[in-house]
Amino acid sequence: MYHVYVLASRTRVLYVGVTGDIVRRMHEHRHRLVPGFTSKYSVDKLVHVETCASSLDAIRREKQLKGWVRRRKIELIEAGNPGWRDLAEDLFGTQVDPSLRSG
Repeated sequence: MYHVYVLASRTRVLYVGVTGDIVRRMHEHRHRLVPGFTSKYSVDKLVHVETCASSLDAIRREKQLKGWVRRRKIELIEAGNPGWRDLAEDLFGTQVDPSLRSG
């Protein structure tokens, strides 16, 4: 499975990404293990996530979301997560650490 996700900073800077391992990727974002936009702007709160059956579908969806204006991305987030809660905590517990995964 592949995931398209939207991260936000405390000031609601947004980032859209795609991954085949959401737990590992969230760990990387949270601990700023990969230099770049999310590390520079502290964008590490998972506010929207979608599951796709194939990598091609996920990449298409990621490109679609990246092409949207900010207002439309916010509408997508608020439709499923009106409080902008950190969904990583719901999905993985308070600590997102890939070493804690089973199997």
